[in-house]
Amino acid sequence: MIKFTVATVTYNAGKTIGRTLESVSRQDHEAVEHLIVDGCSTDNTMVEIHHYVERNTDQSHPHAIVLVREPDSGLYDAMNKAIQQAKGDYIIFLNAGDKFHSDTVLTDVAAQIEERYNPTRRPAVVYGETDLVDDEGRFLRHRRLQAPKHLQASSFLGGMMVCHQSFYVRTDVARTEAYDLRFRFSADYDWCIRVMQRAERRHLTLHDTGLVLTDYLSEGMTTRNHRQSLLERFRIMAHHYGWAKAIAAHLWFVVRAVVRR
Repeated sequence: MIKFTVATVTYNAGKTIGRTLESVSRQDHEAVEHLIVDGCSTDNTMVEIHHYVERNTDQSHPHAIVLVREPDSGLYDAMNKAIQQAKGDYIIFLNAGDKFHSDTVLTDVAAQIEERYNPTRRPAVVYGETDLVDDEGRFLRHRRLQAPKHLQASSFLGGMMVCHQSFYVRTDVARTEAYDLRFRFSADYDWCIRVMQRAERRHLTLHDTGLVLTDYLSEGMTTRNHRQSLLERFRIMAHHYGWAKAIAAHLWFVVRAVVRR
């Protein structure tokens, strides 16, 4: 059975983490490790987590819960810790406020992988669509950028074409690429590109599930720091695709935004 590590990185997330914990607990797939990396929260985050652990023991098929609580150098440093400690075949980042789109997401994804791929050649990346929700978890809209049917590293010249939370990476592949801590807001964009580049060099598949995988909290760190995120994204794009393509892509982003007004 395919095992998934769901990594949840937290810091003072008491207001939103409950929705995420509940979503993981409701997954009907049996082989789930929930790895929670907390940067020494000072609010009620740990209270929520302890209640979650207690509820988990009462389930007929309890998930494995691993809690790491120690200082870190920020979100992406904590995510690097999660990659190194993950025990699952695939790692999924589902942070406070985000949740799985349905209770059967992991079962459905595992079924696709097991039906279509040899266990020795499983996809490097399994991905899908994302819906945006508000701070209360209510549906807002489908994500504007839709996941390509045939994803490749060059697809991200058009921006973050797959939401990070709907980008499941084979753990052995994920361990070959750490998040670059020089980027404060867009290291996930850079990381996804490098993961796909490595997959392509190893001739590994990027599998489109065709499913909505995640309900994503729209007011994440990148959204709150939109301008800084865009500047980082431009630098990352120029590094991976060249300055000319990065400038052309951002000119198109401006035109597209004006046309949609």
